[in-house]
Amino acid sequence: MTSARPVLTVLAALVAIWYAASVWMNATWVFDQAERAGQSVTWAEVVPQTMAQARPLLPPPHQVAAELWKGVAGQKITSKRSLVYHGLITLRGTMMGFALGIVLGVALAVSIVRYRVMELSVMPWAIISQTIPIVALAPMILTLSNQMGIDSREVPKAIISAYLSFFPVLVSMVKGLRSPDQMQLDQLKTYGASENQTFWKLRLPASMPYFFASLKVAVAAALIGTIVGELPTGAIEGLGARMLIGSQFGEPLIMWAALFAAAILAGMLIVTVGVIERLANTRMGVRP
Repeated sequence: MTSARPVLTVLAALVAIWYAASVWMNATWVFDQAERAGQSVTWAEVVPQTMAQARPLLPPPHQVAAELWKGVAGQKITSKRSLVYHGLITLRGTMMGFALGIVLGVALAVSIVRYRVMELSVMPWAIISQTIPIVALAPMILTLSNQMGIDSREVPKAIISAYLSFFPVLVSMVKGLRSPDQMQLDQLKTYGASENQTFWKLRLPASMPYFFASLKVAVAAALIGTIVGELPTGAIEGLGARMLIGSQFGEPLIMWAALFAAAILAGMLIVTVGVIERLANTRMGVRP
């Protein structure tokens, strides 16, 4: 309980600030309506009205929570209004891009550590690639996919997701593969170990803590990439599509509920990676 107290304190402060901001932003509509009716209202009358607007500028927490609950538990999973349904669509694209990002990041990291020319030629371009805004890149990927005859909307989303997720894996794996010190490398040489044996017996096991740390960042980045990829593709399914629909039709509650559903999904993915990490550490005999 003591360890949870700082977290709960920060959470309570954020909720209080959120409520205060909701009253301040939504009060404009209440005052405008009162002015049109030729009436005056007091703050005691304004506050309750800011808490129950159908289309508030900033929905208060309880309205977002109610909309989130309705989208998760108040609909059938197969319903197009179910956030679970849309979350599964986004999850599928996230996992495709995440897997592709892992393969690409690990492959490049191994090549960079193994070959000096790859470090000099590939690493700078990998760093430069992350300076390109993904919002500008997503429509270009979609256009190229259409030109190549790829009709599936999943492929562009997976590419965008992989684009964001491969870089943390690449950087961390390069660091991890190079983490063994020279004494350890020299010891394996005295045993007559080959380069491949050194990689599998020393470099790869030593990189595992770095690898799993990068996965927690990469899986969140993959989710962001999938959601961003759903926006310019004209998708009607997925959490990104729900956010876009809420924005286009003036339904902020839909948009905020989808936003929090994405945050919950990201948290679940990070926890899952943590569980896999603990299982892998147990399998490898790593002490906690």
